Amino acid sequence: MSATAALVRPAAPAATTTPTAPRVDLYGAIHKSLRLFMTDTLQRVGRLDTDDGADCAAILGQLDALLDACRAHVDKEEHYVHAALEARRPGATARIAGEHEEHLHAIAALEAQTAALRALPHAAAAACLYRQLAVFVADNLAHMEVEESQHNAALWAAYDDTELQSIHQRILSSIEPTEMATILRWMVPALSPAERAGMLGQMQRDLPPEAMRGVLQTVRPHLDDGAWAKLARALDLPAAPGVANA
Repeated sequence: MSATAALVRPAAPAATTTPTAPRVDLYGAIHKSLRLFMTDTLQRVGRLDTDDGADCAAILGQLDALLDACRAHVDKEEHYVHAALEARRPGATARIAGEHEEHLHAIAALEAQTAALRALPHAAAAACLYRQLAVFVADNLAHMEVEESQHNAALWAAYDDTELQSIHQRILSSIEPTEMATILRWMVPALSPAERAGMLGQMQRDLPPEAMRGVLQTVRPHLDDGAWAKLARALDLPAAPGVANA
């Protein structure tokens, strides 16, 4: 099967089919976050100016943060999601676990290249780093599609939504505040308006007002005015840039 054919989704059900409620998806939102983080970082590394110290520091700092996030993501998937799958579908994670090992080796290699470029900025080294990061991103994009299709199918067959939500809550509880800020910075702009409103609406109900204001101040710079206006309407916030009344 070609790579393109592997990405084709089944045909949509006929209009007369009764729609079913979406299942709890442990992958969807975090993968959208990582896709945006990866592609934004890739294009920034591609235009890195090795003669500009501030530019190098900012872009390589973002790459450091991306690689940290990727390593943490692998750890959480293996500790929570893979453990759940293996408990009821032994062997289901073998392929992806092997790819995780490859990703961890690739992360370490990229970190070494980043450190070398930071120590001795050079256009040829920057070009090499860019190409290797592109390969890493491409591998991860294909990897995430397998998780969202095959792993989700196995999870939905083995667990009901209450159980999946419990796994999700355990993952959330394991995330430190600084890590959560990074996740939200990339996740919120990556989501559709409906997904964004649903996630932040739940946070608005769960968090104290001061904490919610902090969340909104974190994400506001990364939403254009149209996206912010839609979110403000959904959350009953002022449409103006400030979030003081959140």
